Amino acid sequence: MSTSESTSTELLYAQAQIWNYIFNFISSSTVTCAFQLGIPDVLYKHEKPMCLSDLSTELSVVNSSKISFLPILMRFLVQSGFLNQHEDHYFLTPASLLLVKNEPFNVRSFLLFTNMIGFKMILPLLFIPLMENLYGITWGEEKPRVLGDIFDDASASDSRLITNVLIIECKHVFEGLTSLVDVGGGTGTVAIAIAKAFPNINCAVLDLPQVIDDLKGSGNLNFIGGDMFDKIPHANAILLKSVLHDWNDENCVRSLKKCKESIPSRAKGGKVIIIDTVLEDPKERNEFVRAQHNIDMLMMVLCAAKERTKKEWEKLFI
Repeated sequence: MSTSESTSTELLYAQAQIWNYIFNFISSSTVTCAFQLGIPDVLYKHEKPMCLSDLSTELSVVNSSKISFLPILMRFLVQSGFLNQHEDHYFLTPASLLLVKNEPFNVRSFLLFTNMIGFKMILPLLFIPLMENLYGITWGEEKPRVLGDIFDDASASDSRLITNVLIIECKHVFEGLTSLVDVGGGTGTVAIAIAKAFPNINCAVLDLPQVIDDLKGSGNLNFIGGDMFDKIPHANAILLKSVLHDWNDENCVRSLKKCKESIPSRAKGGKVIIIDTVLEDPKERNEFVRAQHNIDMLMMVLCAAKERTKKEWEKLFI
């Protein structure tokens, strides 16, 4: 069976499954972070479920400004089976008991040691030489360009699948539109597909000048260099695909205000189209939810941002 014969749900499930293999390193890193912060020890000492506010006051968080990231860490630990949650209280599982310092059978040192091997030895000693030998990549001054190209290609590969679902199953979203701006659209994978599927829509990709420097538009597609926090070109619709999860709430609101300034009123057909994750209950155990929480942790580490639950999205829009 080819991918063209698969349903949208099957393709998205397969993507989630691959993501979870890719992000396996996040689990061990996050669990190591949890025991170094003292989460298992505090819960064990307390002897009964704790709410987030009580837990945070007991933890050894050096930088108090980072305490706002604790809910992201906690929901990942729940999803991974290292913590149990009842309403807004958390308590240990058999697995997290083995991370308690005073537990005689604890595996803390083994976990810490394997993480140190993985990140301090395996990556620099194995991965980079392997890339150099197999692909002739010399890191040095070329590293930023190579990594940038890899990032662009990775973003495009994700966009191809999402766009297929969008155009096939959400055609109604584009009905009546004559213009659309894909904000943060990178090399234009999504916009190109929309422009082709809907020739009556003039599509533009807005991204930083260095991202779209060598890209040329044609027909009903063009590329515009700019910053979404400064100005977004006027259009019937603004598209934000996997953009808002890169930013904290304050910056998301700044961007959404710029979007609002650039579109007509709702009565006149203006709309902002957002493609992003809606985090599900971390107690659910399936590939989709696991992938959501893996990305959630990744966004926290890379961008000091997060994925959002339905309530968090509603709060953002309001």
